[in-house]
Amino acid sequence: MPTPTPADRLPPLDLLATFEAAARHLSFTRAAAERFVTQSAISRQMRALEDDLGVPLFTRGHRSLALTSDGQRLFAACTGALAGLRGAVREIRHPRQREVLALTTTPGLAALWLIPRLTGFTREHPGIDVRLDATFENRNLAAEGFDVAIRYGKLGTMRGTPLFGEALMPVCSPRLLAAGDPPLRTPADLARHALLHMALEQEPGGAPIEWEPWLTAMGLAGLEPVARLSFTNYAEAITAAVAGHGVAMGRRPLVDGLLASGQLVAPFGTEAESLRGYVLVSDPAAAQRPAVRALVQWLVAQARPAAATGPGPSA
Repeated sequence: MPTPTPADRLPPLDLLATFEAAARHLSFTRAAAERFVTQSAISRQMRALEDDLGVPLFTRGHRSLALTSDGQRLFAACTGALAGLRGAVREIRHPRQREVLALTTTPGLAALWLIPRLTGFTREHPGIDVRLDATFENRNLAAEGFDVAIRYGKLGTMRGTPLFGEALMPVCSPRLLAAGDPPLRTPADLARHALLHMALEQEPGGAPIEWEPWLTAMGLAGLEPVARLSFTNYAEAITAAVAGHGVAMGRRPLVDGLLASGQLVAPFGTEAESLRGYVLVSDPAAAQRPAVRALVQWLVAQARPAAATGPGPSA
């Protein structure tokens, strides 16, 4: 076996693993939380790695961090190497145990669309379990050990297999509609009700940001509701709507199950198209495994009715 020369001698592997976390997050603080050390410890380790290599790996700005060209090269190499190591360790540790697939997606899709269906996959594929990660973060699949992601964003700008687009329409509890006081007969009546929405940065007053496309389509861009209730994620806003606490902006097909069961109703029945939707992404290495292929095929099949009857990915 050739003896390593000074040029190809590897730095301490722990420094490389720490570098990969810092480069992935572009944040020493978030890398420190992942590695269970302090931010100053991450900073010292990255200085030590740069000293070892003799080149800067990061461009440090005021409250910002970016990779240099050498940092980008090292990050790409570390990502592939660590993904391969994680896969090998997983197979060595559990060669004959149940296979666990890691799937990441948004909290809203997870709670309203995926979880009600997921038992169907595990029933059809005994021996395969699914670990679900519901987050707004755009996970690095290979680096963070995920097999599949369902991502939400502007259609046409995201890479992946399109699952379905979305359409927007107000929804509420049938009890709220039946009460009739205040009435909810026309879109203008929304001004007398509480509007439910996710907590997003916006100017005070007026309708919540997620309501603006539908209200604009209805000619009610300036509508101001009597109250607004905000939540940390979309599923919580829909839960509040089911409980009768106000009117939420329903995103089809996520709310289709609740509409079909009668837990929610659409008081006006008028949709507005959204430019956003969902795509399916697989880690290229993980996609070679039969279990991952089975999950991908099942997800595409589950999405097919929504894609056929609801707004298409070109919406």
